[in-house]
Amino acid sequence: MGWFRNRWDSSDDPSRHVVTVRRTEDGKPAGAGFVLGPDTVLTCAHVVNAALGRDMFDARPPGLDEVPVEVRDDDMVRGRRLPSRVAHWIPPRTRGGGPVTAGADEWLGDLAVLRVDAPAGGLPPPPRQAAMTAGQKAEAWHGGGRASTLARLTVSALHGRLAYLDGAPTGMAVGPGYSGSPLWCREERAVVGLVVGHFMPVDAAGAPLELGFQGVVRRSWAVPWQAVEAELGPLGVLDGVRPRPIEPDDPAFEMLPRVIEDVLPSPSGRGDCARRLARLCGVEPGSDVVPPTPEEFAAFVLTHPRALAALTGILRRDDPRGADRVLAAGTLSRTPRLLTAAEYKELCGHLRALPPAVLGRFPEVVRAALPHLAARHGGETLDALLDHLETLPGDGHASGDECRVPALLRVVEYVGALCPDTRRAQLRLWADGVARRLGVERSALGERRFDAQEWARVARVRATRVRVLVQVADAGRNRHRLRIWCDEGAGPRQVSTESVKSYSASEAARQVLRVLDSLTPPAEDERPPLVEVLVDRGGLNLPVDEWTAREHPAELVPGVLGVEFPLVVHCPELLGRNGRFVSRWRSRWSRLDSGKALVVSEPTDRDTLYSRLVNQLDTVRVSVDVPPGPPRDRIVQTCLALGIPVVMWDRHEDGPSHSVRHMAQVATRELPDGVHDYRANARVNPPEFPGRPVLAWADADRTVPRLHLSEPQEGP
Repeated sequence: MGWFRNRWDSSDDPSRHVVTVRRTEDGKPAGAGFVLGPDTVLTCAHVVNAALGRDMFDARPPGLDEVPVEVRDDDMVRGRRLPSRVAHWIPPRTRGGGPVTAGADEWLGDLAVLRVDAPAGGLPPPPRQAAMTAGQKAEAWHGGGRASTLARLTVSALHGRLAYLDGAPTGMAVGPGYSGSPLWCREERAVVGLVVGHFMPVDAAGAPLELGFQGVVRRSWAVPWQAVEAELGPLGVLDGVRPRPIEPDDPAFEMLPRVIEDVLPSPSGRGDCARRLARLCGVEPGSDVVPPTPEEFAAFVLTHPRALAALTGILRRDDPRGADRVLAAGTLSRTPRLLTAAEYKELCGHLRALPPAVLGRFPEVVRAALPHLAARHGGETLDALLDHLETLPGDGHASGDECRVPALLRVVEYVGALCPDTRRAQLRLWADGVARRLGVERSALGERRFDAQEWARVARVRATRVRVLVQVADAGRNRHRLRIWCDEGAGPRQVSTESVKSYSASEAARQVLRVLDSLTPPAEDERPPLVEVLVDRGGLNLPVDEWTAREHPAELVPGVLGVEFPLVVHCPELLGRNGRFVSRWRSRWSRLDSGKALVVSEPTDRDTLYSRLVNQLDTVRVSVDVPPGPPRDRIVQTCLALGIPVVMWDRHEDGPSHSVRHMAQVATRELPDGVHDYRANARVNPPEFPGRPVLAWADADRTVPRLHLSEPQEGP
């Protein structure tokens, strides 16, 4: 095991790998999970939903809601309950990618990675993982974690990302509470998958059958480990929790033992430092007398993700030059993280204590602070973004031997600039401490602090606008179904309850106006709320801006949506169709005020437009001045799919569009209000304003609710 030893018992009882996920309401087990990394637990998304009292197949990320987990100590009797949060969320989905409905017995996805608030060394070591194969013998346990709940299973078949398991005819059977349990294969001495569900016998109508002697069903299904890797791999989760073994020719391992021997030449000094490091990292020292060899010391620093940071903290005060040398050698490896365990925990505490309005803007702040590096896949939960930020290099303002300011510290300065004085001071004190440990010059951090203050000043001038989001779905016969949300700056909250009832255009306008009438915009913001219409690709030309609320002939004012309010359309279907373009969309949005505009005035085939736009990240706006018809629709949809955040066209004009030419003089960020003014003028003076402009607007700084894009086709 080496000089640095894990403090947990090395018992062969694999039930100790089971982590209990408990319900917040009554503390009873909701299911199981297992340790994936030093502060990380893997379970099923539906287990988290059960723990939080939500619907089993709720696809919404839980946000910062705490999920209680429990691990057992070495004696396997006492349990320690710890809070956790969802860092990565992969909700249950159908094979077609849609939402799972009640009564389903199979689905894909259904994984949740939890970040656990545990002290260093507070979780058991993660078990080894291996691929699942047909015929393997495996064991599972109830979420309560008791060894007596062991169920013996055999992998009967693998079917894509699902595996089917049959239980032994005697002993415990998989049932409620087993979801999320690791599947332990004794032959492989590894976890080979995760229990998800159990098949219960039903008749032709779906009603439960009474079991007889010949009706015993012990078939369960699971996610094989190779499917877990396929889901989590693209998110970068496994890179952070499963360090690669050290290769003999690893440049970091070639350099670091020599640096440690130079910095800590005395065996007694090296032993004292190693024992302090072990305590900070939550492991046991191998000896109170004999120190680790430089090679053992270096191997631990390069395999424990927080050890390098902790070691530089130990060395910084008495030997700053030695700390710099250790840091330079250690960062040649991708395993070490930027922060010590204590620094990470303190930062998470500060961030979770922020006002919701500030914390809700964290993804926006990341993109503002790091416009070229912030685009990523894998979700935008607080923990996922922090994981990503810890891996990013410093910015390019350093010179000579000066240590660069890490990307994470730059982001923290931007977050602090939005906070009240006390919170801002706390974040700055934290950043100062990390900068000192890393050897970052105070003047360099001060420059980033000034940048953050200037950005916050501009952001306050351009305050977050109140918006109403309206999903419009075709119900046939010129009728529509609506779902409506309000967003005053803290994220969308649904205000409509009916998604099946259908409306005429006039009735729909009345429903939207009722919601708008109920809003109270901030006193300091005189702008009318923005109406964002969420449509599928077939609804991009739907004239929602022309919908007029008329209840009876005596109505004093008509109530035209696009005349009273700035109205834009947004097509999440096209934007999410190819996930690889999402990062390009965010990068373009970060350049909205400085990016270029492109006018497409001739029908262009898709391949030519793709080649022209795919890598032009400074093109943020496209105006399509092409007559109505399939060629124009293809151009518009291609631009949106490629991640162009702002696309404008005219709904009906055949020749050169007056509205497109008129809007060319309006700054990109002001287009929603510019189009709003144009529509009002067109209502009053059609000859001078003959256009019917459509503005597609995909704001990367504002979240969109999860949409059910395939609504049932009931009639009115």
